[in-house]
This record gives sequence, structure tokens and C-alpha cells, in this order.
Amino acid sequence: MQGWFAQGRWWKGTSDLITTTMTDNTMAAGAAPPAATLSPASASAAAHSTTFAIILSLSFCHLLNDMMQSLVPALYPILKDNYSLSFGQIGLITLAFQFTASMLQPVVGMYTDKRPQPYSLVIGMGFTLVGLAMMSQAGSYPTILLSAALIGMGSSVFHPEASRVARMAAGGRYGLAQSLFQVGGNLGGATGPLLAAFIVVPHGQASLLYFCVAAIVAMTVLLQVGHWYRARRSAPRPAARKAAGGTADAPVLSRGRVLFAIVILVTLLFSKNVYQASLGSYYTFYLIEKFGVTVQTAQFFLVAFLIGVVMGTLLGGWVGDRVGRIPVMWFSILGALPFALILPHANLFWTGVLAVTVAMIMASAFPAILVYAQELLPGRVGLVAGMFFGFSFGLGGLGAAALGKLADWTSIETVYQVTPFLLCLGLLTAFLPKHPGRPAHLL
Repeated sequence: MQGWFAQGRWWKGTSDLITTTMTDNTMAAGAAPPAATLSPASASAAAHSTTFAIILSLSFCHLLNDMMQSLVPALYPILKDNYSLSFGQIGLITLAFQFTASMLQPVVGMYTDKRPQPYSLVIGMGFTLVGLAMMSQAGSYPTILLSAALIGMGSSVFHPEASRVARMAAGGRYGLAQSLFQVGGNLGGATGPLLAAFIVVPHGQASLLYFCVAAIVAMTVLLQVGHWYRARRSAPRPAARKAAGGTADAPVLSRGRVLFAIVILVTLLFSKNVYQASLGSYYTFYLIEKFGVTVQTAQFFLVAFLIGVVMGTLLGGWVGDRVGRIPVMWFSILGALPFALILPHANLFWTGVLAVTVAMIMASAFPAILVYAQELLPGRVGLVAGMFFGFSFGLGGLGAAALGKLADWTSIETVYQVTPFLLCLGLLTAFLPKHPGRPAHLL
């Protein structure tokens, strides 16, 4: 299987891509590459080739990772009944899970930026495997907490390094690579609750053991990705620093300007994720309460919304590579505002149409924000990925909790009338530098 990945046969690419990848492996082994493979045409094609085999493998593993992560909250009702847990104890499980899954990601990213670990993806998935196995057999509350922390730790190791490898395999098409990678996570987060409903809920806590197979499959695939990563790092990449740093004539930004831009990006992510949490977490309740639909009908509307998220993520990365990151950010935040304002006043049919439209437009923002941040901080791919994936996870959870309180105090309809105004924070995009540039003193 290693040779299958190394020779690029899994994805029917160009002959230049196959030749280049084989050359990388030869150089990694210490042998001199054939002279024929070092022609200028081949070298140019190699610098701009996109290794789809690696990107799609990472996307597949992202799907499995986020699917397994989503099983933890799905297990809460069973754990509450089996162990007579209070809501406070359930909250501590969430804290243990989210702390390791969100807060540790930037730390892991900072470490791997300085000391890249080709096989850390396998180790991260190993944490998830051990956590799932322990959770399936846990007989006490402390064991449940430790299991949840290990599952979260697996996610914190996976995301920063996987994002780095996706960028390494992008061949300059960074937005497309990140969107393909992110789509896997979106699909995993959507399928996890469905699998939990059909497997975990009927068969109980012990059925989590079945999902260990998914972790083993992911570890097997990531091992091959690790081989490619190690060989790629061993080969010289003369065009990599220029690609990471932006165009040659881009202005060099000061440290303060870079930090200010990062704060704006986090604010944009906050506005997007909190509004998206209102749809992802409470959309079915809104439809049932306002239109009196059945649970099954509401679930169909939710699935349509999730499909919109997947489509928007793909389009955002693809368009961002062609027109730039900032135009995509403008469109994804402010473009969704009029549809979000109309949504609370629409009938059932148009509510569904508007929700999918908003999902597509808003989801396009994440690949653009992530790649733009990576261009702001070249050489800090792991830190950026850990910070923004961590913030994405954490802000979504905090937003869902806050909106739940607002719904308790008022109504679900009030939530959908108020939250669209958060999108006005998208006006801050005007303060972002047109060209991220290279802040040399931050390297």
C-alpha cells in the first residue's frame, strides 16, 4: 500500500506528478535522482502539482475523526441514566473533552511547527482509539472523564498536522486543499449523530467498541500519509518559501499589524460560527415549534442544511484560489446577511431554501480565513491550524450554549431574529491587509 501512495497511482495524475513523487522517494533514500527527472519542465510541474491522493486521504481520515468525536455527546443520555449523573457532571465530561480537543490544538501546532512529526497523525488517532475503547468499557465516572479527554486529545493532535500536510500537498492550490480537507470533517460531524442513533442508542455504551475499527482504518491510511510526508520533507523544495510567503512584491507587515489581522479573523470566525451554531443546534426545534412539522421532517431540513455546508466549503476554497481570500470573506459574511434577516419571516418552504443558501455562503468563509491566516504567518501552519480549528470548535460550543440560554429566556424565534446582526461584524474585513505579506521577524 505504501508504494501505491508513493507512486501516485491511487489518483490518476499527470506523468510529471508521478515522476516527481518517485524522485522525492529516491532522494529521501539517499540515492541521486536520474538526470531526466530534473528537467526544468518537470521541476516546474512538480512545484505546482496537487497530490490529490494525499489530500483525499486526509479528508477521509478527517471524516472518521470527526465522526468518532461526535459520538461523545451522543452518549450523554445513556451515561446519565447508567451512572445517575447530574447535568453538572455531564458538563464536566464536555469540559474534559473540549479542553483537550480545542485548547491543546494551538500548543500542538506550535510544537510541530518547530519539530514536524510525520507519524504524529497515527499517534493522534491512537489516542482516539484508546479513548473509545476505554469509554466503551468504562465502569466509573473518573474513567469516563479520562476517556473523553483522550478522545479530545486525538483531535488536538490530528488537526494541526493534517492541515500542514494538506497544505504541503496543495501544489499552490491552498484554498482547494483546505476545503477538501474540511469537507471530510463536515461529513463526519453530520454522519456521527446518525450512526449514534442507529448503533449507540439501541445497543448501549459497549457498542462504541465497534467504532474502534474506524480508528484502526484511519491509522492505517495515516501511516501511508506519514511515509509520504517524511519523504517529501527530505526532498528540497525551492519554491515552498515563496508560495508560503505570498507574492514577491507583497509588503512586509509589522508584528502589530499581523496580530491585529489575526484578531479580525478570529472575530469573523466568531460571527460565522455563532450564527451557524444557531442553525446546526436549534434548527429542528425552530421548525417544529413554528411550523408544527414532525421530527422526521425537521431532520430532512437539517440534512439539507448540512449538505449546504459541504457545498459551500468546497466552493469557498476553489473560488478563493482564483479571486483571492478577502473577496470570499466579504461575500461569505455580508452576503449571507440579507438571507439571514429574511429567514425568520419566511414560510416553511422558503425557510428551507434560505437556510441552505445561508449555509453555502457562510461555509465558504472557513477555507479562506484559514489560508489567509497561514499566509499572514508563514512557517506557522500548525499554530494557525490548531488555533483556528480549536477556536472553530470552541466558539461553536460556546455559541450554542449562549443561544440555548437566550431561547430559554425568550423563544427560539427570537434567536433567529437577533443572531443575523452578528454578521455585521463582517465589516471588519475592510481592515485586513490586501496582501498578507511576510512578517520576517515572526518566522
